[in-house]
Amino acid sequence: MLRYMTAGESHGRMLLAILDGFPAGLTIDLDAINQDLRLRQGGYGRGGRQKLEQDEVEVLAGTWQGVTLGSPLGLAVKNSDYKIERLKELERPRPGHADLAGAIKYLGSVRGVLERASARETAVRVAVGSLAKQLLRVFGIDCLGYVVGLGELSASAEGLSLQQIRQARSESIVYMPTTALDARAQAYIDETAQACDTLGGVLEVQVTGLPIGLGTHAQWDRKLDGRLAQAVMAVQAIKGVEIGLGFEAARRVGSLVHDPIHFDPAQAGTPALGYTRPTNHAGGLEGGMTNGQPLVVRAAKKPISTLRKGLDSINLDTKQPQAANYERSDVCAVPAAAIILEAVVAFEVANALLEKLGGDSLLEMQERWTAMLQQGARR
Repeated sequence: MLRYMTAGESHGRMLLAILDGFPAGLTIDLDAINQDLRLRQGGYGRGGRQKLEQDEVEVLAGTWQGVTLGSPLGLAVKNSDYKIERLKELERPRPGHADLAGAIKYLGSVRGVLERASARETAVRVAVGSLAKQLLRVFGIDCLGYVVGLGELSASAEGLSLQQIRQARSESIVYMPTTALDARAQAYIDETAQACDTLGGVLEVQVTGLPIGLGTHAQWDRKLDGRLAQAVMAVQAIKGVEIGLGFEAARRVGSLVHDPIHFDPAQAGTPALGYTRPTNHAGGLEGGMTNGQPLVVRAAKKPISTLRKGLDSINLDTKQPQAANYERSDVCAVPAAAIILEAVVAFEVANALLEKLGGDSLLEMQERWTAMLQQGARR
């Protein structure tokens, strides 16, 4: 029901998105979208490009007086660093990038591939996801992404509320759920930069306030965990995804993996309808459906592929060994990835919500939300 496509190149005029299936009746908060875009540009370790760009969204279609109409929404983020026609070809593909495979696949230039494969494209995906978050907030659903690993450094959000994590993330230079590691993280990134190298990390996204039953077990391609995994893996540089315990579940016996089911009458009026769990090892998903517990998605981001010291490569013209080309890049974009993953996860959850409630108008969705909780309470 809810879908989007993007267009644009890293150094082209702008990045575009067409968002189809968004319900009528939502007043768009442009400031909130632009704040997310600024967060995507932030975090310690970013490169010079972020000083050139002042990302802001422009709504080109699908609204009247700032309110969504139910028709496709057109979103644009302009590139201040527009210079694609002046840029030269790269003759030495960079290991880890789409350069070589793309140039051979399309029988064209490396430049043509890298301009579209660039993570700059995620700016407009953040704008789309920010809209999805605004829709989710109407129903009390909150989504937050943050950093739990930076190279060899690890942080944990265990025992913290989403509000506490958000506050810590706003203060941390690397968007962690604590500021205690900031000094070490800064030194780590600086040392990596001096070595002409790059850093990756681990991101986590939590979604709270979810009702039971978003997604379905009925068909493989409609299971919410599968859709989330695809959305997260489709973000540039993401090489692994897990939900809840993830790979750790494979190392435990079943009694230490599955979450017992309890019932608390005092919580019967919540979206979880009073069903509680002492643990959340499943990460809020069972059988491809939300189970009323917080959704927890984790992803591994590889280090940025563009290295100043240039790994071994081949000159495509001469086929002789040569160091890879260098394009201006970040040392560490892990904090930015947390914002991007927050956006793509929010989009998939919003899509599942629309499937459950119908998506023509916000008013209808709100009425059906109330009916859904009432009917679920009688189960």
